[in-house]
Amino acid sequence: MNSLLLNKVQMKLHIDHTLTIDSLQKEFNAEFPYLKLEFFSEAHTKGKPTAGKHMHSQNLTLAEVGLDSISKFIDIPGDMPVHKLEETLKDNFGMNVQVFRKSGKIWLETTATDDWTLSYQNEQGKELSEGPAVS
Repeated sequence: MNSLLLNKVQMKLHIDHTLTIDSLQKEFNAEFPYLKLEFFSEAHTKGKPTAGKHMHSQNLTLAEVGLDSISKFIDIPGDMPVHKLEETLKDNFGMNVQVFRKSGKIWLETTATDDWTLSYQNEQGKELSEGPAVS
């Protein structure tokens, strides 16, 4: 897929205290299939990974991980850098989120590439998982 088209991705992510982490992950992953959101009890330092022991279970609701009673949609454009999405979720909702990118059969934290856009991260995840597109 053309990079210009990928950057035009514009999703609206529904943030609601009654949603489970799993449902929010699925909503995000539907738009960015080679990326996923993981939720943590502690924030990560820029450029450093978050310890797995701080990862929240997918069956918890957003209220159970500290989100106040809220129901809101936020715009997530494909040209948003990863660090900006993580900051937005932290600053507006108090959620400690880390974006992961698929690489073959494993998921890698994007700590070293937090300046890349979501669309570019997704494109790289596709290439690492499926190989480059053949014209």
